[in-house]
Amino acid sequence: MIDIRTSRLRLRELVPEDIDPLADMLADPEVMRFSVGGVRDRAGTQQFLDWCRDCYRDVGVGPWALELADTGDFVGFCGVGPETVADREEINLGYRLARRYWGRGLATESVRAVLSEAFEQRRYDSVIAIVEPDHVASIRVIEKAGFGPGREADFSGHRVRLFRLYRERWCDLTDTDRAI
Repeated sequence: MIDIRTSRLRLRELVPEDIDPLADMLADPEVMRFSVGGVRDRAGTQQFLDWCRDCYRDVGVGPWALELADTGDFVGFCGVGPETVADREEINLGYRLARRYWGRGLATESVRAVLSEAFEQRRYDSVIAIVEPDHVASIRVIEKAGFGPGREADFSGHRVRLFRLYRERWCDLTDTDRAI
């Protein structure tokens, strides 16, 4: 069971009781504008929730719920999970925030917490991020986290930018942060 705390967030496993706020978020066309899968209805949200819970059981990671630490309000999700890219299984970073939480630095905060878990606790060699080329805000989050410049790739029939961050670079970046 995961329970990660940051200064403003709590990251935990998604649970069946998250279906309502998760479904509201995934049904918002603005939130899902850059999603390869597009807007999800409630059944699609349930499939996503089931997949997340299967990931926790099978590989020990997956998209984790984000909630405000002081109120418990549902913010969105962030986590890493298995993704097949060009016939290779990768560990992919994914996140999504409800629109009312945009522009507060919460995506960057949650991504850093997830990457810390991925590299320092799970000891993954690398993590990828798949981002729609026009999703400028998401690219900024990825770059702030230390990912390289990315390259164009095909993913599920879409042109995307594929970014990669290696554990060694993450450790170098976080050692620098601690030294400051």
